[in-house]
Amino acid sequence: MKKYITITCFTLLLGPWVNNLSFCQENLSGELSISGAFALYPMTVKWAEEFRKIHPAVKIDISAGGAGKGIADALGGMVDIGMVSRDIYPEEIKKGAFPVAVTKDAVVAVISESNPAAQEILKKGLSKDAGNNIWISGKFSTWSQAFGIKGSSVIHVYTRSDACGAAEMWAKYYGKKQEDLLGVGVFGDPGLAQAVKRDPLGIGYNNIGYAYDSKTKMQVKGMKVVPLDLNNNGRIDDDENFYSSMNDLINAIATGKYPSPPARELFFVCKGNPKGKIVLAEFMKWVLTDGQKFVFEAGYIALPKEKIIAEQKKLE
Repeated sequence: MKKYITITCFTLLLGPWVNNLSFCQENLSGELSISGAFALYPMTVKWAEEFRKIHPAVKIDISAGGAGKGIADALGGMVDIGMVSRDIYPEEIKKGAFPVAVTKDAVVAVISESNPAAQEILKKGLSKDAGNNIWISGKFSTWSQAFGIKGSSVIHVYTRSDACGAAEMWAKYYGKKQEDLLGVGVFGDPGLAQAVKRDPLGIGYNNIGYAYDSKTKMQVKGMKVVPLDLNNNGRIDDDENFYSSMNDLINAIATGKYPSPPARELFFVCKGNPKGKIVLAEFMKWVLTDGQKFVFEAGYIALPKEKIIAEQKKLE
């Protein structure tokens, strides 16, 4: 794909005691193509909108299809940037993957708001042992086994059918890989969220951008985020109760209260260093500088300052 840039330069001579200074105005024009992780899609759309306010002649095409598609498209030269919501594998680096961390978010467990035992489940929370026996071993097949509530209702377990960072991180929390997760496979974050909403006995997991409303910052109507019982004491204590709003959860992720995984960094991945491709390089540099001011309002977590500096150096 061709990239175009017009650079207008002029030189001011300020006198023998001052070096000649060149001032350049860059009028960027061209196209960028981006595909991949549902987790990073809303943030990337926001960045593209803001970047085009500065460079309206740049066209940016963005599509979501899972982290697996993003990395494959980038390495195959199908897109300029692959959105990836998991760690980059060594074999992908060998194939030319050039990852740049741009922000951070997390995966959370979700149930239907219409679950008859929803309030009790939210008070007890999901222990690591229970999650392992729901998604990994399959030993827990009823809500009673998983949460110690009365009744014999069967759990309807959902997972992702597409290769994605959300599933990879959810599995990694239990020391496993995506292919180890049990459940009915559903494509994409929106699809899994809808499946759980419609099923009073369903349980699944979503990136926080699909569990919370980006405008109200509250949990999406029809779905409830299940707190993690981090100390495994059978109840959600005050210091574990940070799920009522997106902002509360974001703060918990930023301060390390919410574990990583299932919290994780999100990446832009190119095939090779993009520094020779002017439009691409400028967009990525902007994302790591001025673009960072949009991270919080979009419902994501800013990377630490030292991490941002390290990622910027990659592009120099």
